[in-house]
Formats: sequence, C-alpha cells, structure tokens
Amino acid sequence: MHWSDPRFLTQLVSVPLFTGVIGYVTNWTGVIMLFQPMRFHGVRVPGLRFLYPYLPRRVQVIPAITHDGRFGWQGIIPSRVAKMASISVDKALLKVGSIGDFYREFEPDKIADHICATARGEIRGVLEHIMEREQPRLWHDLPPVLKSAVYTRVEQRLPVVVRGLTEQLGEHIEQLIDAKLLVIRYFEEHPELMNDMLREVGRKELRFMRNFGFYFGFPAGIGLVFVLEAVPQWWVLPLGGAVVGWIANWIGIKLIFEPVFPRRVGPFVFQGLFLRRQPEVSDVLAEIIAEDVITMKNVGDELLTGPRSDRTRYLLETALRPAVDDAVGFARTAVRVGIGTERYDRIRDAVAHEAVEFASVFGDQEFGQQQAGKIRRFVARQMRQLRADEFNELLRSAIKQDEWLLFVHGGVLGIGAGLIHLAIFRV
Repeated sequence: MHWSDPRFLTQLVSVPLFTGVIGYVTNWTGVIMLFQPMRFHGVRVPGLRFLYPYLPRRVQVIPAITHDGRFGWQGIIPSRVAKMASISVDKALLKVGSIGDFYREFEPDKIADHICATARGEIRGVLEHIMEREQPRLWHDLPPVLKSAVYTRVEQRLPVVVRGLTEQLGEHIEQLIDAKLLVIRYFEEHPELMNDMLREVGRKELRFMRNFGFYFGFPAGIGLVFVLEAVPQWWVLPLGGAVVGWIANWIGIKLIFEPVFPRRVGPFVFQGLFLRRQPEVSDVLAEIIAEDVITMKNVGDELLTGPRSDRTRYLLETALRPAVDDAVGFARTAVRVGIGTERYDRIRDAVAHEAVEFASVFGDQEFGQQQAGKIRRFVARQMRQLRADEFNELLRSAIKQDEWLLFVHGGVLGIGAGLIHLAIFRV
C-alpha cells in the first residue's frame, strides 16, 4: 500500500463515497418499501403460479409475489395491515384500556342528553308514522286530547328511558363490541390510515434511518479500502457492499428500539431512540386514535351494523318495550281493550324498533368532535404510563417479522453498488 499510488487514492475516495451513498439509498428506499405502493403492482411471470404452492411459507408471505403468479411489490405495511392492526391491538391498545373504558370516556349521560335533544323533535313524527301504519283507523278516531296526552307522556319519560338505555349499553358493551375486530376491519377498509399512523408515530426514527445509512456507510467504506488492499480480489467490493448494506439496516433498527430500558455507561445514558420519545409519541398516537379509530361514529356503527348488531338491537328493543308501556300509562288498558292485546304488542314492538334508530346520534360529527377530546386525553395519559417494553411493542411489533426483508434489500443493493464501482473504476 502506497499513499501516493493513484489507484489507492481512487479507492480511498470512491469506495467510501459509494458505500455512504448506497447506505443512504438502501435505507431511503427501504423506508419507501415499508409504505408504498398501497396496492400490489407487478407482472405475470410464466410458471410462478404453479411454483407458488411449493414455496416455503416465509417466501409466500413476501409482498413481492402473489398466488396467481405475479411478481412485483406492495408496501410491507399495506400488505400486512390486518396483521399489524391485530398486533397493535394486542400489544398496545388493550393495555391502554378496554372498549368499556373508552365508552365511559364518551360520558354516557351526555350521550343520553344529546339523544333526547335530537329525538324530542322527532318523537311525535315517529309515533304518528307507526300508528298510521299499524292502526290507521284507531289513530284517526282517537280524540286529540288523548293523542296529546300520549305525546306529552312519551316526551316526559324520554330522558329517563334514554339514560337507562345508555347505562345498559355501558354494562354490556364488552359483549356488544369486539374492539379488536372493530380496529382490524377499520384499518382494512382504510389501509392508508395505518401508513399515516406509523409514518407520524415514527417520523423522527424513519428520518434517522435514512441518514444513518450514510453515516455508517462512509466510514465502513474506508475500512473496506484496507480490506481490498489486503485481499485484492474482484469479489471483495460486491461482498463488502452487501455486508455494509445489511449491517447498516440492522444497526439502524437496533439503535431505534434498543436498549428498551435506560442503560447507564459512565456519564452516558443509552436507550432506544423511539423509547426516548414516549410522551411525544403518546400524544401523537392519542390524537390519531381519537380522531380516526375509536370515534363515536365508529362505535355507533359497530353497535348498530357490526357483526354483533343483532345483540344491540335486541337489548335496546327489550329495554324499550316496558318503557313504551310506561309512557302510554293510563291509556294502555283502554288501547289494549280497543285493539286487542296482539295488535297492541305489535305497535309497542314497532315503537321500540323505530326508537333504536335514534342511536344514530353516535354519527353526529359535531358532537363526536366534542367527545373526541376526552378520548385523546385518556389515551395519551394511559400510554404515557405504559412500561417501556410495552410501549416499544407499539412500533416494533409492526415491522419485526418483516424487517429481514429490509436487511436483504440492503445486501442486494450493496452487491449492485460493488459491481457498479468495478464497472466504472475497474478496481
């Protein structure tokens, strides 16, 4: 090795630049691979469809091939959105609180008051519609004084009835809503939200990953020059590039997530970069959950149209039937005699069924925004109190099973960079 040798000086300048740039490009493209594209894009490869069933499971789940024989790419996170949502619920959300805790934060009493305020202007129309459909002649012949008495009685009893309903919903909310299924289905329908959430939560860490590729690759390239001098073989650069690309990603991820708990070494304290930002990330995630995931609209949709909605409607209708009897009050016996028990019960059930629709107040956007602030504060407070290892799982678990793809990606680009260097400088 001679410091004045032009070949050595060329290597000393070009190799670190190549390894630094390839480290940056590796991590930059690796971050893109996590999130983009949202849908699979690829081309059909002859024979791949027949080969696919015989590939190892670990290869089949790579978002680069499909069972129908296409080869291309889909972002790791969009391709795993259901799994990642499931992991996020198990590792983080259920540690923050149950669906019952979230429902209590919505303040059922205020929900009841809002339902009453909304329903009071419509209750007369609902009763008119039902009676004209079920017993038009009886309703037409009923004296106006008696009609007015029924209206007044129902409106007076409405606050007590509705408050009882919201309390019953709270008591049975765990049986009425599968929180895990709610979150998974929502993210499956809105995969871009999972992308946005993880981007926002890990914003600083993702930027660090991109820059770390260069910070590590450049000095590693200087070391590679001396290895090349000791072993002057053509394959050293491609192999060295693969090692640099692989290790750059591996160390970058380690620095983000480890050590989990603060570790003191002399005057210095080391901890994973993500974990140092627990208070900041808690606030960011709380806002996303409150604004997009555990919202009053989503909870209301799950109650009334979700897979367990039949239980919700049965609970509400069962609770409303005696409430209808109580509201009709003094007229109940006379009405039963006039139209018969069977017809009266049919009217009562119809009132209960129609009244269930007042629960659509959960979808009131303005009211939902008011209640979202309570969810945001609750989630932020609970997440700040999570242990470091529990908090770490929030982002770590989402990418851990697929991070080896990033390592392979770095290695492949490193080989390519080494071959390009050989083609340009022939050293």
